[in-house]
Amino acid sequence: MNNSLLETRSEEELWASYKKKRDPLIREAFIKQYAPLVKYVAGRVAANMPQSVEFDDLVGFGVFGLIDAIDKFDPEKNVKFKTYAVTRIRGAIFDELRSIDWVPRSVRQKSREIEDAIVTVESKLGRPATDSEIANAMGVSEDDFARTMMKISSTSILSLNDVWYSADDSDKISIGDSIESPVSLNPDAVIEREEIKRVIVLAIQELPEKEKKVLVLYYYEDLTLKEIGKVLDVTESRISQLHTKAILRLRAKLTNVRKGIV
Repeated sequence: MNNSLLETRSEEELWASYKKKRDPLIREAFIKQYAPLVKYVAGRVAANMPQSVEFDDLVGFGVFGLIDAIDKFDPEKNVKFKTYAVTRIRGAIFDELRSIDWVPRSVRQKSREIEDAIVTVESKLGRPATDSEIANAMGVSEDDFARTMMKISSTSILSLNDVWYSADDSDKISIGDSIESPVSLNPDAVIEREEIKRVIVLAIQELPEKEKKVLVLYYYEDLTLKEIGKVLDVTESRISQLHTKAILRLRAKLTNVRKGIV
């Protein structure tokens, strides 16, 4: 951080001051202080991306997330800024990657078909669907389903930031947003987002054990897919498939529950 600022005031004091006055000098100091964090997150994301995705581009995308984190951080919530910022930085990177829309339309279509099949099967059975049940709902063989999952997991960008619930299609809410529950929301919106939080936690708890482990290791232990593969003693491509399937299940779960909430 700017040495002159640090010499006269602690970081806690700077946060308190920034929340009141929005001093651009303090904002710039925070950006410089946490710039290495952007590179760290970008590096972790890059490890799971095709070589065609440039690291410098990811860093540039991540800076937007850092700035967003600085502007929205509330030091009174007893959450470390670094922990909060990592989620915002990663989310900004994925948002920008999706806006580029480099994923083939056919892959997106297959992803939606799998999600729809999961919704159909799990709403009927009341438990996580097996691969064979999902394949059957799609009218394909298990081998074809496995090949489709491999193709999706190797090309698509799926993350917890994709999982959203909306009572109104114009109002999409990411997990990060739902957890924050900003005080500016009206009481009904706060209650709705608390319900979303409950549903997300329950949905994660109901995931098959391996998929749950992948999410925990990836999002909370911050391991790359390759590192998770070593921990669970399976290939990186298998971990990628488990991660993709877990996200599709969560999105399907929220789609199912939304019908009961709205």
